[in-house]
Amino acid sequence: MDDRASHPPPWTRYVAVGDSFTEGMEDRGPDGVYRGWADGLAHLLAAGRAAGRDRAGHEVEPLHYANLAVRGRLLDQIVREQVPGAIELGADLVSLVGGGNDVLRPGSDVDKLAARLEAAVVDLRLSGADVLLATPVDPVKSPLINLTRGKAAVFAAAIWTIARRHQAYVLDLWGMKALQDRRLWAADRIHLTTEGHQRVAAHAAQVLGLAGDGSWAVPLPPAAALDRRTALKQDAQWVRLYVGPWVGRRLRRRSSGDAIRPKRPQAEPLPLVDPPD
Repeated sequence: MDDRASHPPPWTRYVAVGDSFTEGMEDRGPDGVYRGWADGLAHLLAAGRAAGRDRAGHEVEPLHYANLAVRGRLLDQIVREQVPGAIELGADLVSLVGGGNDVLRPGSDVDKLAARLEAAVVDLRLSGADVLLATPVDPVKSPLINLTRGKAAVFAAAIWTIARRHQAYVLDLWGMKALQDRRLWAADRIHLTTEGHQRVAAHAAQVLGLAGDGSWAVPLPPAAALDRRTALKQDAQWVRLYVGPWVGRRLRRRSSGDAIRPKRPQAEPLPLVDPPD
């Protein structure tokens, strides 16, 4: 038996902070509300605590979960607006994933981003919380977005260094080769599909010490190759429907999250059941 499966996860208050990735965009539940990888991770942690309760033969405090992430947030906004909230909620585990929106913007300074992120990690660690960071996804196969690959790689390296210095966990999205498959990405090519979010949640659970079968890393079956004409047509449609509006918001200094509030602002107990499908 995997020894990790014999002990329930130690955390009782998990707070997720970040941007649209952690908010869970493009993974809608039956009620129309976004779910996403952080919700999935919370349910996996809760299920792990339930299993630990059963083996130990006594009650285990359920996991309390809050999600303060809001789409469009830059790293400085996440650190100023959400990290203090996680500390106030008494989190003993915080997933801090941000900086992707900054990296996409021309002129962003990766060294300053890394310094800002490290300062936030220090604050969280001093509060007593464990911290889960995540590297960027490697954009090597993403048209236009791949122009930021150099900055993203430097930021990924900085995240590993920060984690080593402060004993944080790292969700290695850069090395998650299954995410190179476009079928795990929504039409906007920025947000994951439901399956993509589920794979990230399973990967994060294993990083935190929960047992798993590693299926999150298994590539999808080969897809039929697109002819060049079809690929170019799809790229042009993507630019028109998503890149153009994104550029327009930047020019107007607007964000997709300007009127959005956190979907789960309070740390509420999750039922000790298996995660949703």
